This record gives sequence, structure tokens and C-alpha cells, in this order.
Amino acid sequence: MDPSVPPHVWLDLNVQKALVERDFGTLCQLLRKIDGLRQEDLAALVGLSQAFLSMLESGTRRLTNIDKIIALLEGLDVPPELTGPMLRPFDAAPDDE
Repeated sequence: MDPSVPPHVWLDLNVQKALVERDFGTLCQLLRKIDGLRQEDLAALVGLSQAFLSMLESGTRRLTNIDKIIALLEGLDVPPELTGPMLRPFDAAPDDE
């Protein structure tokens, strides 16, 4: 069975706070703790190396590239309402009136 992040993790207030603060290292740590994923599993989901994910979680590296941030959020299947309008695909943005 392929690893995935179950929908209930997005209800956790600490997970939501990490998303709001764009603290992707803490986000990954929380997801792994809540769901019991290994770093290797999470790295495979989001397209990062396990080594980079380890540095991200420890705070020695930051995720700043918008394309990698979007890939991370898509790989985790983060609900669009939790990502904020800047990280939503263009076609999901509300129409101008």
C-alpha cells in the first residue's frame, strides 16, 4: 500500500498553524507524528530527498522555492482551503466581478 496522508490530520490545530506560518519543517514533523509515516515515506510523497526532508524538519534548511512548496502541498494533498489563495492553482481562484 502506498503511503498517504489521511484527511483527519488537516483538522489538527498545530498542523493548521504550521501551514499558516509556512513552517514546512514543523508541518512535516507533525504529519509524520500524527500518521506514523517514516521520513522516507513522506519524502516519496512530496518529491524531496529523505536527506533534505531531515534538514527541513531539523530547521537547518528551509523550503523557499514556490514550485517545491506547491509540489509539497500537492503531494500531501493539502485541502485548498488550508493553503491560502497564493498557493491555489489559478483555475481555482474566484472569478473577478
